[in-house]
Amino acid sequence: MKFLEVDSLDLINTAFQWETAECVLTGRVEAYSCKSAGSDKKLFKQLENKYNTDLLGIPGSLSPDDLHVISPFGRLTEATPRKTFFYLLATLNAAFPDYDFGDVRPDQFLKLPSLEIVMNSVNTTLFNLGNDFIVNRYRLWDVLDEIVQLNECDIYTYNPDVDDDPMCEEEEGYIWSMNYFFFNRKLKRMIFFSTKSESLNAPTAEGGESHHRYQDDDEFSMDDM
Repeated sequence: MKFLEVDSLDLINTAFQWETAECVLTGRVEAYSCKSAGSDKKLFKQLENKYNTDLLGIPGSLSPDDLHVISPFGRLTEATPRKTFFYLLATLNAAFPDYDFGDVRPDQFLKLPSLEIVMNSVNTTLFNLGNDFIVNRYRLWDVLDEIVQLNECDIYTYNPDVDDDPMCEEEEGYIWSMNYFFFNRKLKRMIFFSTKSESLNAPTAEGGESHHRYQDDDEFSMDDM
């Protein structure tokens, strides 16, 4: 996957750390082009060896009894669903380079039924936690639509096992996280959206330095819009 530099996303990401009375929240929105890098080729080969029925019998491939396997992407014995699975794993590898997602199971992804459900979930979360700036001032959904044409996207979320959650990273203060993948197959582009919440009292990588980003109440005043 090739990371895409997008100025409007950079601006959104500057506002993607804030705090409430109880927690610190951080997030990011990243755009990727579905062009394979060197490390992606290894992952692609791994998935092909496992799910491609033309390669049955080699070590690590599915047995004939498992050919009925169904994923959120369709039957992984078919090329198009395998590519979708590959693009999602490659995006995770690019977003979290210290992790290897090659062993992630297809059933750890969920395909969302509609864009409206995802937008409502994100908007409600951000608004309830005091950060409507990303949606209103920085036009989150307009920006994403310009990049991937949201109505043409398949949307997925990744539900990792607790021990394999890259958002947790064994942090003592971890509370929750959410993530979404907006995949436009025709444009061969992916948007990765993630947010996580940590306890306000959690130790930081800076040795306890404050998480405060918005100490000036007027910096993001809605009156300025």
